[in-house]
Amino acid sequence: MVWENMVGGLTFELTGDGGHQFVKWAPAGCGIDVRIEEARMIWAAPYTAVPKVVGSGRDETGGWLITCAALGENAVTDRWKCDPAAAVAAIGEGLRALHDALPVDSCPFSWSVEQRVAGAQRNARLGHLDPSTWHPDHRHLSVGEAIRLAAEIPTIDRLVVCHGDACAPNTLLTDDGRWSAHVDLGALGVADRWADIAVATWSTEWNYGPGWDNALLDAYGIAPDPVRTRYYRLLWDLT
Repeated sequence: MVWENMVGGLTFELTGDGGHQFVKWAPAGCGIDVRIEEARMIWAAPYTAVPKVVGSGRDETGGWLITCAALGENAVTDRWKCDPAAAVAAIGEGLRALHDALPVDSCPFSWSVEQRVAGAQRNARLGHLDPSTWHPDHRHLSVGEAIRLAAEIPTIDRLVVCHGDACAPNTLLTDDGRWSAHVDLGALGVADRWADIAVATWSTEWNYGPGWDNALLDAYGIAPDPVRTRYYRLLWDLT
């Protein structure tokens, strides 16, 4: 059994006669409802590679989601940190494949910029935003300044069904360095594709070091967009 930290809860691996399964555990009061991710995974499964849901439940202590292990390992294991070119290319290709495969018109889930901005504004009014927790790119901003910038929403480039947390660890890779599946889909929903791309490129810096943005964009098949990238990275910090 291998335990990994997750925000507000735990994920652990079970190995037995039935093969590998993962249990995501969210204690009561942590703010995570695993049923939200369960619904998104079940919806996405016919279109793209995601872990198969085995079961779920909840009681007074919390909720749990059980999935079969998907093929591959996450893109930030020691092996792939030593080969960032292969990992970044696979992440970019995988993200583009996800965006192209999931049908926008029939997706019942939203991750719209308007909803996220409204959430940030609500948290600002409640005093829940702390600039000291933001990325260094944004810590010079006051909460008011950041909220004003977030209200200046750029035009939509292309609506897709976004992953919602397109950081490097959430792409799985096979032994030959190809993307094989996506995990942690709790925020999946329709949004501008740059809401994912901006965070995916940012995540390459956190996980592999600076200088990998363009490699991911090339693998995805898109030119840089500094305006949308800056905007959606700020929104990520705010939400």
